[in-house]
Amino acid sequence: PNILLTGTPGVGKTTLGKELAEKCGLTYVNVGDLAKEGNLYEGYDEEYDCPILDEDRVIDELEDKMSDGGVIVDYHGCDFFPERWFQIVFVLRTDNSLLYERLESRGYKEKKLQDNIQCEIFQTIYEEAAESYQSEIVHQLPSNTPEDLERNLDQITQWIQQWRNDNN
Repeated sequence: PNILLTGTPGVGKTTLGKELAEKCGLTYVNVGDLAKEGNLYEGYDEEYDCPILDEDRVIDELEDKMSDGGVIVDYHGCDFFPERWFQIVFVLRTDNSLLYERLESRGYKEKKLQDNIQCEIFQTIYEEAAESYQSEIVHQLPSNTPEDLERNLDQITQWIQQWRNDNN
């Protein structure tokens, strides 16, 4: 199956995605790294001090890999990916106090920090996912503690095993 891990920056998508890929023999794609490697940008946002993703080029870059299946995609946005790509979507959620500390330790400037915290408070990414994919494939998972990480790993691994049984 193809899996989308999404959520506000700092919720633990990369940690979960890498561990899941290793545990289940899937391909892990961090869209931020992919964009950096391929220079898949259409400009630079001075206010947020970050490059602007060229979504069309990202889609072109991933299309073949996604049609083969077995890919975990990690990105903080989700509404531009084709719906047909994913069998399941997980939106990771983190308590604001923890998220604030995580983003602060990354050196986020105040505006970027506040905007990301508000994004989490208002469930922006979850709503984006719910509007972009069929509701039955979109799931929220808590991502606050190492125990949450282990539980999420186990839960998603079980889902993958069931999906493989049902589709092979």
